[in-house]
Amino acid sequence: MTQVDTSNQSCKRNESGTSHACHASAACNAGSADSPNSTWIVAALDIGGTKIAGALVCYDTEQGYDQASEQGVSPAVPRVKPHVTPRVVNYLSIPTQAHHGGEHVFTRACGLVSELMAQTKLHPHAIGVSAAGVVNPSDGSIAYANNLMPGWTGIQLAQRMQHAHGIPCVSLGDVHAHALGEVRFGCAQGFSSALMVAIGTGLGGAYIVDGHIVTGAHGAAGHLGHSLHHLAAQTVCSCGGVGHAESVTSGTAICARYQGKQIGDPLDETCMGAEISKRAAHGEPHAQDVLRFCGNALGQAIGSWCNLFDPEAVVISGSVVRAGDLWKQALEQGFTEQVMPPLRSTKLLFGSLENHAPLLGAAEYARDRLLCATC
Repeated sequence: MTQVDTSNQSCKRNESGTSHACHASAACNAGSADSPNSTWIVAALDIGGTKIAGALVCYDTEQGYDQASEQGVSPAVPRVKPHVTPRVVNYLSIPTQAHHGGEHVFTRACGLVSELMAQTKLHPHAIGVSAAGVVNPSDGSIAYANNLMPGWTGIQLAQRMQHAHGIPCVSLGDVHAHALGEVRFGCAQGFSSALMVAIGTGLGGAYIVDGHIVTGAHGAAGHLGHSLHHLAAQTVCSCGGVGHAESVTSGTAICARYQGKQIGDPLDETCMGAEISKRAAHGEPHAQDVLRFCGNALGQAIGSWCNLFDPEAVVISGSVVRAGDLWKQALEQGFTEQVMPPLRSTKLLFGSLENHAPLLGAAEYARDRLLCATC
């Protein structure tokens, strides 16, 4: 389990980082953690290769404490009001500047927490971090990250963030967090199991059963993009492997295929996903062919994964879902072609929480881990 220091330390924060006033304190109406009908607050971060987003996630609470708190866990975790979505307050976003290295990224992420506290004048009870890469479930460190995040592998993320701010911190993979947010508060509420398919620059995934993430022995469960796909054949993936699904389904794959490039080749930045979708909508045959091919490839892959996991629903999210109706129709066709007949009724849903999903998921994970600190 992620190591959380449950001592009641004061929070270190940098007031000099304030850039503009915010009225979030009124929105949160925060009280102390041990008073009834107050607010329990998590500082939530989403660290990606392009941007770091953050916000305070505010839970309405009611009198009493959850079971683990009653058993002596400190800081106390009050009982939240059921069926109430927490409020995402003071959303901020800054460039990651990943090319400067992992230490630089950590410093920026740590500073964003300080900025959130300085702007709102609120003191979070915990920090939850959604992070790119494979996150070690035992200690919240970054077990592996690819070359898009140089120097990120090995960063003791949760431990160092906790030390810097003096409050408990936990971390999990970004797609895991996204999935947890959608299952707890978004389009997949009420489903007993859900497979998250995150399709953007790359292809990631997560599997949620009974409201909890299946992380795997190494924290790497859900790396759907690196499963085999027959349409990838001898195509080299961004990870260096051959024949992986990401290389024929992702946003990068769409752009490379349209431009006649290989995965990893420099791409023409003036002709990326949005432009390709626009050209397809205006009737350009080549753009339409590329979207059909990649959409169908993703649908076939989803059908194959459903044959393996048999989820009650599939949640599809990420920038590529904006590729248009042609892409979606091809996806649905590919899914129907590949999935076994008894599974054709599996719900295909599109994420509803967008940028808030990983923040809510990170906050929920922080709450879950604090409640389980004595498990």
